Amino acid sequence: PHRIKVNLHMESVTTLPPVLDSTRLSNALRTHPDIRILDVRTHGEFEGGHIPSAYNVPLETLGEHGPEIREVTAPVVLVCVTGQRAQRAEAALRTSGMENLHVLEGGMRAWQGSGLGVRKTKHRWDIERQVRFLAGSLVFLGTIAGWFISPVLLVLPALVGGGLAAAALTNTCLMGMVLTKLPYNQSKTCDVPTMVRALKGGFDPLSTPSVAVAE
Repeated sequence: PHRIKVNLHMESVTTLPPVLDSTRLSNALRTHPDIRILDVRTHGEFEGGHIPSAYNVPLETLGEHGPEIREVTAPVVLVCVTGQRAQRAEAALRTSGMENLHVLEGGMRAWQGSGLGVRKTKHRWDIERQVRFLAGSLVFLGTIAGWFISPVLLVLPALVGGGLAAAALTNTCLMGMVLTKLPYNQSKTCDVPTMVRALKGGFDPLSTPSVAVAE
């Protein structure tokens, strides 16, 4: 009976679907704690709320840490806000030879929408919300300035609109990439090399009394 139990455990872990929803991931984490959650959002977004067992390695740093991450043999579930960055991270890691990859469908938005718990260290807007705020503000201000000051200033909302269209077509966002570099979106607690070592070893680098959990 013991042997059968072990075989069933291995089968259920190794047959996780490439894309899984929040409920299935939550159930899998309860029965298989060896699953690794790799959050590829910015440090600021991660601090604003993440799956309690997650490790934070932002998408733009995956290239330099790819060889170390490839050493992880346990299933790795990639997470971002909506799933777009996670899909890009999956493509990058799979190209480098890593196969034990999965993506959380709908990202953290779906996870929290399902009423599942998150751990927070600081409250920050996610990058997509920051982009919407900045783009909307520029369009509004540019339109007002073009109306009351000079029609030439209407070029600002036109450029913003064109940039958003290009972002949708290319599935990239220059404004978002710039925002990730701001001090507001940086963190002193989410050290990437430490996160990578923790990811490989399977221990929690943020298990400190100062970490708050929101259910």
